[in-house]
Amino acid sequence: MSRQQELALSPGGRLRQLLATGKTLICPGVYDGFSARMALTVGFECLYMTGAGVSMSRIGMPDIGLVTQTEMVDTAGMIANIDPKTPLIADADTGYGTAVNVARTVERYITVGVAGFHLEDQVVTKRCGHLNGKECVGLSEYLSRIKAAVETRERRKSDIVIIARTDSLATHGLDEALYRLKEAVKVGADVVFLEAITTKAQLETYCDAFRGTGVATLYNRVQGSHGYKITPKEAEQYGLGIMLYPASCLVPAYTGITSALQKLRMGVEEERSERVAPLEIFRVCGMDEIQEREQGVNDWARAFKKDSE
Repeated sequence: MSRQQELALSPGGRLRQLLATGKTLICPGVYDGFSARMALTVGFECLYMTGAGVSMSRIGMPDIGLVTQTEMVDTAGMIANIDPKTPLIADADTGYGTAVNVARTVERYITVGVAGFHLEDQVVTKRCGHLNGKECVGLSEYLSRIKAAVETRERRKSDIVIIARTDSLATHGLDEALYRLKEAVKVGADVVFLEAITTKAQLETYCDAFRGTGVATLYNRVQGSHGYKITPKEAEQYGLGIMLYPASCLVPAYTGITSALQKLRMGVEEERSERVAPLEIFRVCGMDEIQEREQGVNDWARAFKKDSE
C-alpha cells in the first residue's frame, strides 16, 4: 500500500488494518494531550482513551459515572487529531443514557475521528470495572445499546470499530457474560471485551469461545487491580486482538508528581526535574513541527513580497 493510500484510510479503517495482522495490539491508556503526545513519541501504533483517566484529569473525580458525554467527546476529538494516522480507541461507558443517547455518542465519536470505542452493559450510573458494587442492565437493554451503535455506523457509512464490553462476569457469572458477548456480535459488534477477568481459567474459556470466529478479543490489563496478570507475549499466545493498559500513564503520573510535590513541600527540589529542559518537553508536544510551518509561512511571505515589488 502506498503512503497516499495509507493516509486515505479512515480512522476505523486503520484500526481494522492493524487488527487484521493477527498480532496483539498494545494500547497505552492516555487521557489528555500531554499523555497522548508522550505515547505517540514512543511510537505506539494505537492509543486508548481511558474514561477513568479523563474523569480524574478533567474533573478531578473518580470513575463512577460523573464525566459527561460532552467531556468525553471533546477529549477524544483532541487526542484523535494530534496525529490522525494513529487510531484512537475510546471509552464510551454506557453510551450516556438510552439507545437514543448511544446513537448520539457514536455519531459524535465518528465526527471527531475516533477509530473504535467500547460500550458496556452497566447501569447508567456506572462504576470503574474493577470496583465492587457494579450493576448491569438486562440483556435486551444492553443489546439495544449495541444495535443503536451499529445502526448509527451504517447510517453514517462509517467503519468505526464497535467493541462490546460486558461487566456481567462479576454480577452474573462467566456463562452469562459470554452469552451476552455472543449476542452482541450477532447484532453487529466487531470486538468483544470481557471486563475484570480474575483467573487463568476465565481467560482461557473467554479466548476459546471466540477463537476461529473472526471476532477479535480484548483484554483490559489494569495495573494494580485484582485482574489476572499476563504479559504482551502471553497475550499473543492466547490470540488476543487488543490489550489495553489504561493505567500506563495514570500510575506514573500519580507516583511521580506526588513524590515531587512532597519533596517541594519539604523545601527540596526534585533532582530529575533539573535534567529535563523545557525545550525537550515542548518538542514532545510538536514544537519542531510548529516552527517548520512557521518558517514555511515566513519564506512564502518574503517571496510573495519580493514578487510584488
